[in-house]
Amino acid sequence: MFSVPRSPLIAIARHRLSTDGTGVTTLVAFHGCPLRCRYCLNSQCWETDAIWRWATPEELVDELMRDNLYFLATGGGVCFGGGEPLLQSDFIARFCRLCPKEWHIYLESSLQVEQSRLEAVIPCVHHYFIDVKDLQPDIYRQYTGGTPSLPMANLQLLADRHLQQQVTIRLPLIPGYNTDGDRQHSQQQLEALGFNSFDFFDYVVPSSAKQSMLQ
Repeated sequence: MFSVPRSPLIAIARHRLSTDGTGVTTLVAFHGCPLRCRYCLNSQCWETDAIWRWATPEELVDELMRDNLYFLATGGGVCFGGGEPLLQSDFIARFCRLCPKEWHIYLESSLQVEQSRLEAVIPCVHHYFIDVKDLQPDIYRQYTGGTPSLPMANLQLLADRHLQQQVTIRLPLIPGYNTDGDRQHSQQQLEALGFNSFDFFDYVVPSSAKQSMLQ
């Protein structure tokens, strides 16, 4: 039988209520990320010695079946995050073929990946939480070390598939990096693609980061 090799995990968080989608969900966080965000909350996702465990899709389905009743009763399911879960797109696609069809599948992603990785999971993801950061290239580069070209291409792909209503876009105000005006400009670009669900919030900067900003 076809099997995807084991993928690295940094955490599995059970019984999350209305945090990663509808109902009770379990967050599965993968190791690995192409970005190096300055205020990263899960920096262990790119630290080489921070892998908690390895699992195959089959093993993960078997483990999460213990919460099947919670998922079915509340309309919940599994949220894949990280790190960048789309680096493990084959794993996610295989998992979705194996798990009960009633489970809702959520994805938290920066979309900082090749389009083929996103295309692999489109048939099975019910809702996307996209962490855009900021679409101004200089701001994005200074904060993440990358460029917004891949995320924008992937957002265009989702728009071309008419999936805008299945997407929530996170637009943070990042102290020391962007302004509310920058955030509004990002929103306008995304609205032009038909996206209309946005999560606005302010980053809380760690004390150590504040000291480095002042130096």
